[in-house]
Amino acid sequence: MKNPKKYHNLGEMLTSSSEIFSYYTSLPAYVRSMIGERSDNIHTEEELHGYADKLLRGDD
Repeated sequence: MKNPKKYHNLGEMLTSSSEIFSYYTSLPAYVRSMIGERSDNIHTEEELHGYADKLLRGDD
């Protein structure tokens, strides 16, 4: 398993990767809002996808 790239926070991730930015902006507004509230705790693309998937399932 490859070692995922770690970012300082969501903001750094979004400005560093156009693919991650595109994914994030494709999410519903309520999901982006909830992710934004915890942006300092999201450090990898896998964490972002996992948290978004959880929110989309309604498991928050």
